[in-house]
Amino acid sequence: MLTLTANAAQAIRDLTASAPEPEQGGIRISSQGEGSGSLTLSLATQPEPADEVVETEGARVYLDPVAATVLEDKSLDAGADDKGAVSFLVTDQNV
Repeated sequence: MLTLTANAAQAIRDLTASAPEPEQGGIRISSQGEGSGSLTLSLATQPEPADEVVETEGARVYLDPVAATVLEDKSLDAGADDKGAVSFLVTDQNV
């Protein structure tokens, strides 16, 4: 299952704090088509029916079935550049 670093959890909480329903909000990672070659990240107010939900320290990530499979042994980290723009990085959990 995808894990979240403390940095990623904080970034997700910050992003969803201003959402219409922050207590249900999170980010959604979904596949583009049938293949696992391209994943997109978007803000979401709630999971889709088939989504897997990952929750860490109050931060929620919703994964569609393809994304859940692709990211099952990965970790999500986050950082900000000098202008405050947040970026997410997926790494192997064993690294």
